Amino acid sequence: MTCHACGAQLSSTARFCHKCGAAIATAGGTATGWRGGLPWALAGAALGALVAVVAMRSSAAPERSDQPVAPFASSGGGVRPPDISQMSPEERANRLFNRVMMLAEAGKTDSVQFFLPMALGAYAQLPQLDADARYHVGLLQLAGGDANGALAQADTIRQASPTHLFIYVLRAHAYQALRNVPEERRAYADFLRNEAAELARKRPEYGQDAHLDALTSFHAEAERQARSRSGTS
Repeated sequence: MTCHACGAQLSSTARFCHKCGAAIATAGGTATGWRGGLPWALAGAALGALVAVVAMRSSAAPERSDQPVAPFASSGGGVRPPDISQMSPEERANRLFNRVMMLAEAGKTDSVQFFLPMALGAYAQLPQLDADARYHVGLLQLAGGDANGALAQADTIRQASPTHLFIYVLRAHAYQALRNVPEERRAYADFLRNEAAELARKRPEYGQDAHLDALTSFHAEAERQARSRSGTS
């Protein structure tokens, strides 16, 4: 199965695209993901990033069960995943972030709820959160259905970097979840207005493969939104 928006290959059980975040229509014709109420912002019309971030290249594979699994259970091949208790705080936070995002992409909501507190707790233990870390926290909050929490992260990023692109990605997804269409559209428009100048800053976080893919997908979604508002195809 392929994504109708970007053509990425999808698993048969995918509920939204892991690369661009587009909602995948069910057999009944209704979309899942952001607009279908999926807790993760990763899927939705704008969700481009939110999931592309899932591409954060975790070496761990998503659980194949709908029930939460032990964090350090052995894989089917008998290879034991790295013990996150032996990782640095940053490594632990990133590993748990990737796990939650992959579970959300697979639609395993029970497992998302199981690992989400651990992931948020790992970020809370970091000495300080930069824009990249706050973006991850915002995505985690969206995965747990906390759109207002994601907006708070966007506002905090804005205090340090008023036009940071992660602000608009989080806002678009959060307002989409809150069904606040005017603010969602404003987030898309703000992204397009500030995108060129922001990318010219060459912030390190923009250069990460997963984030670059996310921003590219979000740009495409923002352009579609702009065309739909202007009535052009």
